[in-house]
Amino acid sequence: MKKVLKYLEENLEEMLMVLMLGAMAVIMGVQVFSRYVLGVSLSWSEEITRYLFIWSAFMSVSLCTRKCISIKIDQFIKFFPERGEAAFKIVNLTFSFIYFAYLIPYSAAYLKTTIASGQVSPACGIPMYYIQAAPLVCFSLTGIRLIQRWIINLEIILKKKHPDLGEGSLAGSITESVTDNIGNKEDI
Repeated sequence: MKKVLKYLEENLEEMLMVLMLGAMAVIMGVQVFSRYVLGVSLSWSEEITRYLFIWSAFMSVSLCTRKCISIKIDQFIKFFPERGEAAFKIVNLTFSFIYFAYLIPYSAAYLKTTIASGQVSPACGIPMYYIQAAPLVCFSLTGIRLIQRWIINLEIILKKKHPDLGEGSLAGSITESVTDNIGNKEDI
């Protein structure tokens, strides 16, 4: 169970994005083949591809947060020692968390409105709340990833090693896998 949780924590976003991007490529390939070779156009392919693209775009926010990839100018903080860098990163992570915490209720309200409307997609008849759930799910996942980064940087400031959270505990697995993924202090 611990290995499964650790694997999911390390690879969840990548797995989902690879599946979605692969599905988009296959669906569009089938659409091109069907249109130009068979002479029949698939009415559902563009719609499904669009919805997969929406989900992959929102999922990439969480992936970039986990891997600490964002648009930033970090030359200033490189002048500081490790603890100083971590302090600046905590401030940045705190503002990012506040931003996503602000967005979550609005995305939930948007999803609630979509559920109440009963709207379905035109070509496939898919309930639109499956698509409109992307912001809520991905902003929540991003919030979790920000908290993980915040804890790691706080431990650097306090010069503590990561606590032993117990064999098989979810918190221990998450902390261990996040620190294993970091590698060097520049990625923290």
